[in-house]
Amino acid sequence: MKKVLRALFYLFFPLFIGGIVGFLISSHIDYTSLVKPPFAPPKLAFPIAWSIIYLLMGISYFLWRREEEDFSFSFLYYVQLFVNAFWSIIFFVWKWRFISILWILLLDGLVLYLVYQFWERKKISAYLNFPYVLWILFATYLTIGIYILN
Repeated sequence: MKKVLRALFYLFFPLFIGGIVGFLISSHIDYTSLVKPPFAPPKLAFPIAWSIIYLLMGISYFLWRREEEDFSFSFLYYVQLFVNAFWSIIFFVWKWRFISILWILLLDGLVLYLVYQFWERKKISAYLNFPYVLWILFATYLTIGIYILN
């Protein structure tokens, strides 16, 4: 039973964190009132994309964790998850748009390093995070564009 609970935790923790953050920021989201750069998706795209990405993150970590227990790697995984979650608070709740650029650049670096570490240890886990890398790079573009345009 303990093994099953641990597996469920690894699989769904990112989705759980994303859901909590989504709930906390929901009344502060001003995305529709912002001037956005070209190719900005509709507001509805974000919860769909993030749900898929969080699930893929959980699967990738679960697959890695089944075979390894490296505290420093686990620390990196949870730090990038925290940085990811906190970006939404910086951007939407506090409206610190310039700080959110710096924060997402930090996230970009952490996620790229995480994927590199996955690549060295378990390639399928790295592949599962490719959509995450693409999405946060796109989010970086949106963050910078919104800052410039607003």
